[in-house]
Amino acid sequence: MALHSNKVKAKIIKSSFTCQRDNLTIRGTEYRPKGDCLPIAIVSHGFMAFQDTVRQYAKAMAEMGYVSYCFDFCGGCVIKGKSDGSTTEMSVLTEVKDLEAVIRYARGREYSNPEEILLMGCSQGGFVSAIAASKLNGIISKLVMFYPAICIPDDARAGKMMFAKFDPGNIPDIIRCGPMKLGKCYVRDVIRMDPYQEIQDFSGDILIVHGTKDKIVNMEYSKRAYEMYSENRGKNDGAGTVSFFPLDGGRHGFSKRHDRAAIGYLKQFLAVGNP
Repeated sequence: MALHSNKVKAKIIKSSFTCQRDNLTIRGTEYRPKGDCLPIAIVSHGFMAFQDTVRQYAKAMAEMGYVSYCFDFCGGCVIKGKSDGSTTEMSVLTEVKDLEAVIRYARGREYSNPEEILLMGCSQGGFVSAIAASKLNGIISKLVMFYPAICIPDDARAGKMMFAKFDPGNIPDIIRCGPMKLGKCYVRDVIRMDPYQEIQDFSGDILIVHGTKDKIVNMEYSKRAYEMYSENRGKNDGAGTVSFFPLDGGRHGFSKRHDRAAIGYLKQFLAVGNP
């Protein structure tokens, strides 16, 4: 499917949206270009971040003809988060449920194409997006991950997650992680997880971009994901493409320079030659 022309850039409509997950309200922003039957892009922020930290990607995809969404995870933000929920009740798996709720909402819009869905995420949002894409393989068309935090289960087993330290054999009810309070569920939900098994079933097109100087998530996690996805595609003739781009000198959370390069890779990925 050919994407819409960049001429739609000046006609993008920005609006707020809400949807529900269980008894919680998820709040986010929609960027909609002119047109009908628009492909969908949903962008997920990282740990302790919020939707504005990824809005540049949603805007870039809207300029390429996608109706794009970014949102705040329930309990996933330290500051400025607008969705319901407590940080002590948030985990990778609750964020997967949040993302699934946003997918359902986006698929139900009269101007969207429910058969063309791209999931994109940064850091923890990248890992969450990969899990959701694997669960919903056949519904999701494309997956984009920037410095995905596939390390989270290993970090849980080591008892060291970002700023938090704890005994993995005796997980406390409340875990202090810098300015954020986490609950036991954050560790419990991933401590026995094989992250590659959780993400392996997605067979659509994939783009991974990771900085070589990332000190929070070693780039080797992304490299291993790329190798796994590539090997799986060798066994499935109908599977999509897999691309992996190391960003020389890039850290966790790209600088403006590295972000421009990453968005360049994103635009190449979404070009007409990769429908």
